[in-house]
Amino acid sequence: MMDELHPSVVDQSSRSSPTASASTSTESLGPKRCISYVTMQVLNAMRLSETLCDASIVLPETGREYRIHRVIIGSCSDYFHILFTTTVPSEKYFLELPGIPGSIMEEIIRYAYLRECALTEDTVFDVYAASDFLLINSLTERCTDFILSRLRLDNCVTVMLFGRQHASPKVQKAAWQFMLKHFTALVESDMSELLRLEVDDLGALLADDLLNVREEDVVWEFLLRWINHDPGKRARYIGRLMKTVRFGLMTTEYFLEKVKDNQYVQASEDTKQLVIDALTFLYDLEMISTKAMKEMKTPAMATPRLPHEVIFTVGGWGEGQSQSIIETYDTRADRWIRVPHEDSAGPRAYYGAAHIGRYLYFIGGYDGVEHFNSCRRFDMIEKGWKEIAPMHCRRCYVSVVTLDGFIYAMGGYNGANRHNSVERYDPRTNQWTIIAPMGSQRSDADACTLDGMIYITGGFNGHECLNTAEMYDPRTDSWSPLPPMLHRRSGVSCAALCGSVYVVGGFNGLIRLNSCERYEPAARRWIACKEMYHQRSNFGLEVIDDMLFAIGGYDGVSAIAFVECYGPEANEWLEATDLSMMRSAFRAVTVGDLPNIHDYVHSNKENLINEMNQYRHFLRSAEGSIVPTSSTSESDNEVD
Repeated sequence: MMDELHPSVVDQSSRSSPTASASTSTESLGPKRCISYVTMQVLNAMRLSETLCDASIVLPETGREYRIHRVIIGSCSDYFHILFTTTVPSEKYFLELPGIPGSIMEEIIRYAYLRECALTEDTVFDVYAASDFLLINSLTERCTDFILSRLRLDNCVTVMLFGRQHASPKVQKAAWQFMLKHFTALVESDMSELLRLEVDDLGALLADDLLNVREEDVVWEFLLRWINHDPGKRARYIGRLMKTVRFGLMTTEYFLEKVKDNQYVQASEDTKQLVIDALTFLYDLEMISTKAMKEMKTPAMATPRLPHEVIFTVGGWGEGQSQSIIETYDTRADRWIRVPHEDSAGPRAYYGAAHIGRYLYFIGGYDGVEHFNSCRRFDMIEKGWKEIAPMHCRRCYVSVVTLDGFIYAMGGYNGANRHNSVERYDPRTNQWTIIAPMGSQRSDADACTLDGMIYITGGFNGHECLNTAEMYDPRTDSWSPLPPMLHRRSGVSCAALCGSVYVVGGFNGLIRLNSCERYEPAARRWIACKEMYHQRSNFGLEVIDDMLFAIGGYDGVSAIAFVECYGPEANEWLEATDLSMMRSAFRAVTVGDLPNIHDYVHSNKENLINEMNQYRHFLRSAEGSIVPTSSTSESDNEVD
């Protein structure tokens, strides 16, 4: 019987090293061959019994000696390979390695023989340092992956400094990006790791465009906290660090009360001009927002930072037909950006949408003529569209979510019948699979995921708008009914936020709704929340910065472009910038941490204030004068 092959024997990182096989021309002639794990165990047993060992590694601090086989150790480590093949014979057999603890050396040798290493959070940094020194690239990579998989609020600064000390750009960059993304959570922790930073690192962090803060007040307040941690040494840096804070994004009242009169600011000569410049800008900003003043460029102190997440909206129904338009929402600049990469296959509305990795998926839908079972995929990095496997059923008004790397398509309408059937898509195999059906036929419903479960709410069964909801458990492939909602809702939108399922808007059979309710899974109850400003159905609903964003939709008369956002803590809805066109019947998708985020955010930062001012004046002049136009393809229920 053939021995089981150890999966980690062949390592990509060894291909370009001196320890790799000398013959590379034969690699294409057949499958790669690996040493079996049983053989590796035999070699390790020979080491432990000192059978055929031909060299020793000695730790001078303890005098501990490890008998080894040069060919095994040399095949794993470039350091030993070079040493064994270039030094004089007497130095090849007895090697002293100062500075490496015995327990770490044992793990290094064990890895060389078995490609196994028992990494823990207590040992991984020492193993990394030793493997880096001994040029064991594959083990260094394994340590890197282990460290980065355990990045947390309480260790990210330690990891960043470790990466810098050991010249590892991958470790240092990943930890730095983690600090930027989780800055607000870091500053809220009682023993913030950020308080350990030296002034140069803190200044670079606070100045970074990717610092993830919704309010600039958070930056200022942490700056003061950092100084208060050691005011005798740190107070002198106040002027230098103030240059990293974007005071133009604060309110005038906050700046006057919390910044201008601060004791460190008052005591420093370096801050006076900064205060004058900030106050001048804030007063000018108040004037330009109330009167038609001359245009002004947006200074650095008022330039919004870059978001870590953007909302994508694609297609939908507007101006009497299905659309192909793509827009993204930059939450920091409060601006919608037109993306010039529309699908050449044509427009679609009433579809389902999801995102996995670099891809946006568009499932089913309707173009005014055909009900689709086709599905399309948009590559957000390469900006290209591709057809993927079609569903088993045509599904317009379909509900779509992602969970554990799969896409679920639930219910919908095929032009004649409503479905209770559900399909699951595996991107790795490009295949759809039929799974357990829902308890009810539903089209024009909406779904979200929470704590590993799928929740689907509302919809239309062909006879009435529904107030029912169900939950799907993928572990058992089964659906369970939930308590009924407070309102019947078709064309509804739902999203998970702060441990609850929020259900917003929709159509109850008579009118479009602006009501909102949330489901608490632990209590199994629905609770009414603050109403939206606008009635709407068939709209986008997504979460960014722990806030719900309701986007566009249909108000019973026409498609709308209105956008508003909801904060659970305040239980209030706030107005945001409108879409560029009135449309409904689309889905919104939040996408985070794109490497090319600059392609999807507001680019003309210098003109941002002028744009905002023009928008305010447009709203004032248009108030009460807009006559809505009816949408010819939306009925009180659905397109039948």
